[in-house]
Amino acid sequence: MLLKKCLFFFLSAIVFQNTFAQQEKSKSIDSLKTEKLEEVIISSLHINDSLQNAPASIGILSKKELIQNNATDITNVVNTIPGVFMQSSNFTTTRISIRGIGARTPYGTNKIRAFYGSIPLTSGNSETVIDDIDLENLNQIEIIKGPLSSIYGSGLGGAILISPQLSKNNGQTAGVSSVFGSFGLLKNSLNYSLDEKKSSLNLSYHNLKSDGWRENSAYKREGITLAGELFRKQNSKLTYFSNYTYLKGYIPSSINKEAYGNNPQSGAPTWVASKGFKEYKSTLTRLAYDFKINEHLNNSTSVFINYKDSNEPRPFDILRQYTFTTGARTQFSGNFKIKASTTQFIAGVEHFRDNYNGNTFENLYQQNNGLGSVQGNQLTENDQKRNFYNVFSQLRTLLSEKFEIQAGLNYNKTQFELNNYTVNSDQKYNYDGIFSPQLSFLFKPTNEQTLYFSASRGFSMPATEETLTSTGLINPDIQPENGYNFEVGGKFYFFNKRLYSEVAVYRMEIKDLLVAKRIGDDQYEGVNVGKTLHEGIEITLKHNWQINPFLNLNSYVAASVGKYKFKKFIDKENDYSENKLTGVPANKVNAGLFLNTRLGIYLNADYQFVDEIPMNDANSAYSDSYAIINLKTGYRFEILHNLTSNLAFGINNVTNEKYASLILPNALPVGTSSARYYYPGLPVNYYGTVSLNYLF
Repeated sequence: MLLKKCLFFFLSAIVFQNTFAQQEKSKSIDSLKTEKLEEVIISSLHINDSLQNAPASIGILSKKELIQNNATDITNVVNTIPGVFMQSSNFTTTRISIRGIGARTPYGTNKIRAFYGSIPLTSGNSETVIDDIDLENLNQIEIIKGPLSSIYGSGLGGAILISPQLSKNNGQTAGVSSVFGSFGLLKNSLNYSLDEKKSSLNLSYHNLKSDGWRENSAYKREGITLAGELFRKQNSKLTYFSNYTYLKGYIPSSINKEAYGNNPQSGAPTWVASKGFKEYKSTLTRLAYDFKINEHLNNSTSVFINYKDSNEPRPFDILRQYTFTTGARTQFSGNFKIKASTTQFIAGVEHFRDNYNGNTFENLYQQNNGLGSVQGNQLTENDQKRNFYNVFSQLRTLLSEKFEIQAGLNYNKTQFELNNYTVNSDQKYNYDGIFSPQLSFLFKPTNEQTLYFSASRGFSMPATEETLTSTGLINPDIQPENGYNFEVGGKFYFFNKRLYSEVAVYRMEIKDLLVAKRIGDDQYEGVNVGKTLHEGIEITLKHNWQINPFLNLNSYVAASVGKYKFKKFIDKENDYSENKLTGVPANKVNAGLFLNTRLGIYLNADYQFVDEIPMNDANSAYSDSYAIINLKTGYRFEILHNLTSNLAFGINNVTNEKYASLILPNALPVGTSSARYYYPGLPVNYYGTVSLNYLF
């Protein structure tokens, strides 16, 4: 029934788009040019900067789209990409899955690699965090779905590439903005940018805080970013980037079905009593040098440092963690010609070393007269060092004007050393080197239509807790998950580039499925138990309609219909084979309308439908499906020459839909209460924005 509804939705959208296109045929050529959708340019880190020439499904979020909502929460915009599902609760707890990959992770995001520029955001513990970066400091986000990028490590789920904002305009600009909203939401931002012939600078500061909707959910984050270019010449430039973030977010944790139904504002009693929270300081620094060696060869080399100091008091213990990561990446790119065929290439190597120290202490909050967490005796101490080596290459051969081949190869070698001082153990271990090939064929009937087929292999390294036994020693039987992805798709412009459509059909089978078994309050033990199957179809439609010289309407539909299941999964006496995969909806639909006027008044509306989600491997519990509508209206205008302002007001979850914004997969009962699966989503909430920008 749901599939029929989705198909009806797709067909209706196509008819809607085509009707508008036919109505515009009589317009002049000059008018038609203003109605065209812009060509999508992807980052220079790819072998080609055109989305149309990429034989992969890549979701793009532009600067405008990133701040389309309230410029504080990245979840809303990430979820507009089909096949990508981001869950979040109170800013502090998030999970991203791509085509079902990573859906069963208890907390956080893994099996997906992320980069901020050329700085890896994925730690040596295989954890990825992107939601603590201020959206106004980002230029673009690209999400590569599936292991189709040998250049970025061939992660099973794919890769997230975040482009920092380096400079905004020629000359100097300065701006200030504020966002205020329900539940004490307040964000203030300042920015200054300078762009000259030989250098550029972008300096920004933000401060975000919220009282939270639920018990024990107050949040505060502030950060400062400095980025730009130096010694810019025709053939070379030095890019610099540095970001400091301080964050403290209280954690209400998950609640059971009864509390979710009757009192969703409540937090888990033990987390409320201990006033549990997450606090950390994080610093990212990078230098990159780009040099054009000759007409056919370029080099880009970068070095980076990533430091994080975190403190997390929890009811069962207090966790202190320190991470210091250093690394370097160099890649050569260029082209050569053999007879009539031109070949572009990228080849390089990436290395980073992750030094991690983790300690747990007693939490004596029950002896602290209701004042929250207080640190007691030390329980455990671990040191871990991980070394990652990625050697990568990619070729693009143009066999003719209409046909090309792309091929890539990634080699990964991972080594780590674990010192467990609790049991006085010092162990060294390494995984066998992993080769991940990728081969794609691309056919272009015209410059505005592309068909492609891709086959690739990906892998995912186990997180730290998944590599250990219950005694805290390394389990040599654990192997990385791996699998092959097959994808066929097409990208098409129609009606003089006023309608863009994209479709992708994929199938991935993952073996050596790694399951994190819970053996304590915060203890998990990994085991390779079977296989999962991920297959589905993703459809995107975007349309631009110039209604008249004063009104412009943009619309989009993005939908994914998937089939995610355990192909083989036997857990002791339980056989979960053929069950639906835990933690991911099979179907998701997003749609939006954006009305702009020449007077500066605009109106945005977006819609999201999420299907029911299996909450445990036995498929005995499901979350309810839900639909959310968000509205925003605003006015952009010029106060004085070169001084502009933007005033906006928005309502999220207009219908006050009750839904779970995050599910804890395979939650266990606590005492006599039922399993705590649910993180309730925000009810109807309001926000306003005010901004001023001055161009010197």
